[in-house]
Amino acid sequence: LRTALFNYLFARGNGGRFVLRIEDTDRERYVEGAEAEIIDTLSWAGIEPDEGPDAGGAHGPYRQSERLHLYREAADRLLAAGHAYKCYTSPRELEEMREAQAARGLPIRYDGRHRDLTDKDRARFEAEGRQPVVRMRLPERGERIVVDDLVRGKVVFDSGQLDDQVILKSDGFPTYHLAVVVDDEAMGITHILRAEEWLPSTPKHLYLFRWLGWEPPRFAHLPLLLNEDRSKMSKRSGDIAAQDYRAKGYLPDALMNFLALLGWNPGDEQELFSRPELVRRFSLDRVGKAGSVFDRKKLDWMNQIHIGRLSPDALYAALRPYIDKTPYGEADETTLRKICTTVQPSLVTLADIQHKLAFFFRPDDAPLTPEVAQGIASEQARTVIGAFRERLEALHTLDEQAFRALMKEVQTDTRIKGKQLWGPMRWAITLEADGPDLSQVAEVFGREKTLQRLSRALGR
Repeated sequence: LRTALFNYLFARGNGGRFVLRIEDTDRERYVEGAEAEIIDTLSWAGIEPDEGPDAGGAHGPYRQSERLHLYREAADRLLAAGHAYKCYTSPRELEEMREAQAARGLPIRYDGRHRDLTDKDRARFEAEGRQPVVRMRLPERGERIVVDDLVRGKVVFDSGQLDDQVILKSDGFPTYHLAVVVDDEAMGITHILRAEEWLPSTPKHLYLFRWLGWEPPRFAHLPLLLNEDRSKMSKRSGDIAAQDYRAKGYLPDALMNFLALLGWNPGDEQELFSRPELVRRFSLDRVGKAGSVFDRKKLDWMNQIHIGRLSPDALYAALRPYIDKTPYGEADETTLRKICTTVQPSLVTLADIQHKLAFFFRPDDAPLTPEVAQGIASEQARTVIGAFRERLEALHTLDEQAFRALMKEVQTDTRIKGKQLWGPMRWAITLEADGPDLSQVAEVFGREKTLQRLSRALGR
């Protein structure tokens, strides 16, 4: 999602088009429903492709599994030009080769044993039923390959350190390396922003572009995301999928704001950005090379601020799915809306509403904690509670403004203020020692419920 966001921001900020391409040629790792999940997550995050499986476009189809003839044609061109060869090495032979290389301390790579097979050799292997793969034929002598990366600058590779990469598998499906090169050319891709793990593969891609006679796009390899212990973030390190954070109640704008700062630095102290601001300010020259630590506490802080900025209607709409998972989903909507705005400042995630609702629906006769019981037992507390109750009985309704006005009157008449004034009232009304803004809680409760709680505190 971070990579998609950077591509999206770069495309939007430069008047370009953001393309979603589904790279589904590794059939062993194919997961049913994954494509729909990707599209749904991008839509939730507000990253809408200009072209893609759902959006359509002039360069479709956008699933690589529907473009196999293009990869076959490219592989045939490479074979005919001598830039690729058919390899019949069996999986067992490959494993034995790797074990021997490891035992000798050599780099693990294909040793080129089938680079120069004769027609007779190929016929013999095919008679045995072996299905060949197609491999790149890299130069036998070392060649200096320069990747002009938009983040890392010029990175030099020696072709002698590369192996003859498989580009077309025996099942007719391409590997990533051939498929992306063919599609980047066919789809008019000008810039590729991808994770730094792909940097070592880029020289192979440049060879393919050169051999096929195509101009390569510009590459920008993005820094890794790291756990707090600075280890590489992986699927084994807990919540790393966007869906995990969506389910836990992180706002898409907050998550995008947070992810944008993982690798990109705006150049000043600003940390909170709207989506238009990110589009306007994002630039590759501010993307760093070092890995970025995923700080969950900072994400929580950012999410709480973004929740606090929601309008009442937007807040209620965002919280409603979480409310529906509680026993209070059928409660009066007006009351639920008031509760949402009352607890809004304290919500770190949207899911927090689920354990905050019980506070407002607690029975009037619920048992008191020793702290609350002791707090409302003093003479001074009873004076405050009694004075407020007397004034409230004369009112027909109770809202936030009326509550604050009555508290000022009680303070003036009793000359009790601060914690000695507000503490007893909180204990009596909420049956808790702390919680949301008391005047807002009183408005949610209303006149009758507030009177009942005050009466209970006074023993009436």
